[in-house]
Amino acid sequence: MLNKVKQRKQEGFTIIEVLIVLAIAGLIMLVVFMAVPALQRNSRNTQRKSDVSSILGGYQEAVNNNGGAVPANYAAFSDNFKSGLYDKTTDVDYTKQAAAVTVTTAFTDNNKVYVRNFAKCATPTTLDTNPTSRNAVAIYFIEKGSGAPTLQCQDI
Repeated sequence: MLNKVKQRKQEGFTIIEVLIVLAIAGLIMLVVFMAVPALQRNSRNTQRKSDVSSILGGYQEAVNNNGGAVPANYAAFSDNFKSGLYDKTTDVDYTKQAAAVTVTTAFTDNNKVYVRNFAKCATPTTLDTNPTSRNAVAIYFIEKGSGAPTLQCQDI
């Protein structure tokens, strides 16, 4: 009789084996779902930076085509760039400055790019105090993991 028990073939999985596989699969899914929002945020930030570079390139092209003169208004360079996340008609705020610009609370809309001449970035969030009229910057916001978006500055 003992030989019959030893000869009987065991088929299938035990409940413990099934639970272990399900637990491992659950952990993998948890890690994936936690990583997806960060990947999406980084992708949007990369697109924003690319758009800002394109906007500043369009601005610089307008300056070069106009003999070095700073554009009087946004229409003077709005056709010179392509944008992905920013709407060209509503999301770019350009004001021609007669004196140096400072970072103030005026830059509050997280969905806009503020383009200013007579400005130069000192750090990613502050402007130089001695720019020339030919200097120009784009001030925009990028997303962070938690909390409010962070002000960024990019110059020509």
